[in-house]
Amino acid sequence: MGAPVKSAVNVVMHKADQVFTAQMEGTLPEVPPGYQPAARVLAVDDESAACKLLSLILGPPAFQCTTASGGQEALATLQHEQFDAVISDLHMPGVSGMELLAEVRRLHPHMAFLVTTGVDDVDVGVRAMRCGADDYLVKPLREGAVLASLESALHKRQLERQVENYRQRLEEMVAQRTGQLQSALQQIERSYKDTLQALGAAIDLRDNETAGHSQRVCRYTLEIARAMGWPDKQLEGLARGAYLHDIGKLGIPDGILLKPGPLTVDERKLMQQHVQIGFDVVKDIPFLADAAEILLMHHEQHGGGGYPHGLKGEEILLGARIFGVADTLDAITSDRPYRRASSFQSARETIRQCSGTQCDPKVVDVFLSIPEEIWPTIAKHQRQIAALSPKLRGGSATRRLGLGVIP
Repeated sequence: MGAPVKSAVNVVMHKADQVFTAQMEGTLPEVPPGYQPAARVLAVDDESAACKLLSLILGPPAFQCTTASGGQEALATLQHEQFDAVISDLHMPGVSGMELLAEVRRLHPHMAFLVTTGVDDVDVGVRAMRCGADDYLVKPLREGAVLASLESALHKRQLERQVENYRQRLEEMVAQRTGQLQSALQQIERSYKDTLQALGAAIDLRDNETAGHSQRVCRYTLEIARAMGWPDKQLEGLARGAYLHDIGKLGIPDGILLKPGPLTVDERKLMQQHVQIGFDVVKDIPFLADAAEILLMHHEQHGGGGYPHGLKGEEILLGARIFGVADTLDAITSDRPYRRASSFQSARETIRQCSGTQCDPKVVDVFLSIPEEIWPTIAKHQRQIAALSPKLRGGSATRRLGLGVIP
């Protein structure tokens, strides 16, 4: 019998004598009220003396120790019982301590794992720690070292479990809050759309002669923008600006807005103020901020003859230049009190002639590349919607026909 084994046996016998004497004298410590359950430890060693020593060191009430004579037996035991920690020798026949460590880490990542090794195998113990062991104990085992190392490992793993539980709970809370936020954003988006539809309906009700104009010109604008390669995200702001472009007319007196004949110079100046009025109405509304500039510039002309600032060319926002072509198309093809609507073919020719003066040539080229039959199809559907009751026109009917003006 080698010196380490003899030493282990002597410690076992001494520990047994202490336990026996304490039992006879009735001096075993009493379990205090509210004590924590004993930590369950699996001791694995092919030397029975080492297992017995660990069983005595890790006795009740703080610990409950089970032994296994090898790695294979330990794996079988772990399949049927739950443990808080494993203390395993590194050099064992069959399944080695390192192989047992790897399997325990795979199946039980939060279980404490200590390795025991001889004096000559310290480097192996250090390597085991790099592979996931919490600590290594050098044989012959000393009670103080075993208890200190095990308690430290158990505390560490307990903290890891708490962190993992907290992380899982945090993920659940984040998922819950994300769901609530998405629901709130959907409600806000619906409120935005309802608000826009109500504003559009108010514009149409104010000016019956151009009922449906806002919806038609919005659809025309989007059709041209898509042909120019605009991404969907940019289309949202463009659609809002096109749909609300005439909201400033709510501030124009009826005598001017609804006048059947030509306007005087002063009346025309007052009418032109609707672009500034519309801009002032929406500029401070966050979700309409990207639409405000379109409202302000939608009557500017490529050659500089527009209002309110007489901007030229690329000084005008591209969205406003696209809208300008769409607005011209609808103005020519819609009935007005002072004239009948012209054909879409005639409108295309007029817009071609306006290229470079009233309209941006690049936008005109894209407009002319779109098949002519697209425009009357859009106009027909939008007029069908306009013919419905105001309630349906502003709400579900628009969505059912797939012609919602706000993407």
